[in-house]
Amino acid sequence: MSITLGNPLFARKPIEAKGADGNHGFNRTLGPLSLVALGIGAIIGAGIFSLTGIAAADNAGPAVVLSFLLAALGCGLAGLCYSELSGMIPAAGSAYSYAYASLGELVAWVIGWALTLEYAVGASTVSVSWSGYMVGFLGKLGLQLPHALTASPFDTDASGHPAPGIVNLPAVFVVVCVSMILIRGISESAKTNAVIVAVKLAVVAAFIGFGAYYVHPANWHPFIPPNTGEFGHFGVSGIFRGAATVFFAYIGFDAVSTAAQEAKNPERDMPIGILGSLAICTVLYVLVCLVLTGLISYTRLNVSAPVSVAIGVTPLTFLKVAVDVGAIAGLTSVILVMLLGQSRVFYSMASDGLLPQVFSTMHPRFRTPYFSNLLFMLFACVAGGFTPISVLGHLTSFGTLLAFNIVCVGVLVLRRTDPDRPRAFRTPYSPYIPVAGIIVCSALMLSLEPQVWALAVGWLVIGLGVFFGYSRFHSRLRGHA
Repeated sequence: MSITLGNPLFARKPIEAKGADGNHGFNRTLGPLSLVALGIGAIIGAGIFSLTGIAAADNAGPAVVLSFLLAALGCGLAGLCYSELSGMIPAAGSAYSYAYASLGELVAWVIGWALTLEYAVGASTVSVSWSGYMVGFLGKLGLQLPHALTASPFDTDASGHPAPGIVNLPAVFVVVCVSMILIRGISESAKTNAVIVAVKLAVVAAFIGFGAYYVHPANWHPFIPPNTGEFGHFGVSGIFRGAATVFFAYIGFDAVSTAAQEAKNPERDMPIGILGSLAICTVLYVLVCLVLTGLISYTRLNVSAPVSVAIGVTPLTFLKVAVDVGAIAGLTSVILVMLLGQSRVFYSMASDGLLPQVFSTMHPRFRTPYFSNLLFMLFACVAGGFTPISVLGHLTSFGTLLAFNIVCVGVLVLRRTDPDRPRAFRTPYSPYIPVAGIIVCSALMLSLEPQVWALAVGWLVIGLGVFFGYSRFHSRLRGHA
């Protein structure tokens, strides 16, 4: 059913899956376990191996555990809404597709453009973290890479002093390798991801199990350090700022929903993939945070490899190498899932005529949107190779939170405009759950720094320029294509 509100900017796309088995469709190869692994692949990565230390040292102290629980609450509320919409609208594109069906073309464009920021910048951010762990790992094996080839021209050292390089070559390398796997096909990508997930879960379990014996409870006091007088620096506001910081870590289940057209039975499998990966990862995050802040004072965790630093204060020599291997594997899978999600969002937007049709072109053999993969390979290579991680980080959380807000609103709208459509999964206690999701996600967005808001709003302004200059004249919904 297609619903319009008079103004074509708010025209809504019919709720129907795109051809999944036709000549231009994706192959349906993903079952529920593959989708759970896909979500874990994105969630268990930067959050555990990088963001835990930063959020603890700068924002929440040991109460970073509460930051992760608060972020998980927002994700859980939004995840229930995702689960309802992913079964109703089993199309690639995630929140973009949901917004198009519930809130109209203009809102869909805004969220699609925000998702571009979320995934592309997120992949670039994680590639820089991957580079840091890889350089450290190679150093332990006696292979020292030149600083000029492992840092951007704008990098700083641990003390904040300029330490410029020429290009972060390892970051470029991992993006190219992952992009080639994605072009090869979703089945190969899912198999690669499943192996990586098994490796990093084993490492995380070993860190929790062995590290717990060396925890010093004194490191947990004070559990909530007193606020310094500045919003977001410890105290209650620090817990909220920390939650907004680590929200980046929970991007995974949004990425799961982008693969809906590749799920064997999306009505059943998508809720399992989304909620299952979120539940597993939240438990792991809480346990890792407790062990991490118990092994070492939170004041020493403002580093790119906090788990390695924490293990360094124990006699667990074998775990030091294992943590590096697990981090490299974990961050690789995050990059894979982010670039997968981004290419699927662009595929959907191009299929709708809002972007040039080349981005919806499928590879004749591999059945993947390879032009989208190549575009974002280039983008992530440039950003990861020449931009420091500090510039990239929080923008991803902004895009994620905006997407979650719109999904919650979409459930409320479709319950009123299309109440009789079959729903394999219904968000319980509606409208209370969607409204609560909007409140929590909005509060976390407001906790981000003003600079992040300025950059994100600037990106959205550019996006609106593209929409009014190109997209509205080529929209399939308006009969232009």
